[in-house]
Amino acid sequence: MTQVTEMMTQVTMDLEWNIQDLVCLDSQKLWHWASPHSHPHLQNQRYVSSLSYINNLPMAATASLHRFSRLRFIAIPKPFLSPHSIPLSFSPPPKPKKSNPFRLLSMAAEPKESPANNPGLHATPDEATKGYFMQQTMFRIKDPKVTLDFYSRVLGMSLLKRLDFPEMKFSLYFLGYEDTTQAPINPVDRTVWTFSQKATIELTHNWGTENDPEFKGYHNGNSEPRGFGHIGITVDDTYKACERFQNLGVEFVKKPDDGKMKGIAFIKDPDGYWIEIFDLKTIGSVTQTAA
Repeated sequence: MTQVTEMMTQVTMDLEWNIQDLVCLDSQKLWHWASPHSHPHLQNQRYVSSLSYINNLPMAATASLHRFSRLRFIAIPKPFLSPHSIPLSFSPPPKPKKSNPFRLLSMAAEPKESPANNPGLHATPDEATKGYFMQQTMFRIKDPKVTLDFYSRVLGMSLLKRLDFPEMKFSLYFLGYEDTTQAPINPVDRTVWTFSQKATIELTHNWGTENDPEFKGYHNGNSEPRGFGHIGITVDDTYKACERFQNLGVEFVKKPDDGKMKGIAFIKDPDGYWIEIFDLKTIGSVTQTAA
């Protein structure tokens, strides 16, 4: 009996000083104690230990330790917790990372376009990419007659080169703002010359779509699911250009004075692709707060 009393005294001391959550399992399992850090809802709560629990103990002094499975310690005011509700091991929560003021100052001192302010950006391009440049953007079109009229008459582009592929039944039209009088006369050389120009438009026409009543056109990227957005054209004066576009019957997505960004417009080409219109006189002031 003395041994049992000593064991109970030790349990009581543990309850008094160290234990916030005690789960008593059956005799074939373990006893688990949880700290307040693991169960915040048990902070400042005490387990009640009274003689009523000891009354359940057998009076025989030869009782073995597994007899303690008859004890049940109950938290107040929380109900008895399932042994499956408490993990077998506990770790303190991770400490929040403190921001480095020197790092923030360094980022503020760097230009917004620097690698320090743009994770993943490489400051020095790979030597293997020397000579790369942006050459073309491709649009699939329904009717080349209608689309060529728009890009040449409305936007003032020139046809730099046309390539036809009869076996695959499609044609490519390359347009841009280059001086075509400088283009070579030889067809092959003109192709090479065309592909040496920057920022051209490649219009792809799959033969027959212009006469197909069932053909509904191509996705322009600005309806769900969204993807491609638009191309941009620099003009001398956005307002004058948009006045001309309106007189020519061009469809607008946004006129210069619509919305919050004044001085920038968006129009549509015949296939529904968006084109941003802006000038160098206003683009700086329009984007000043974002710069």
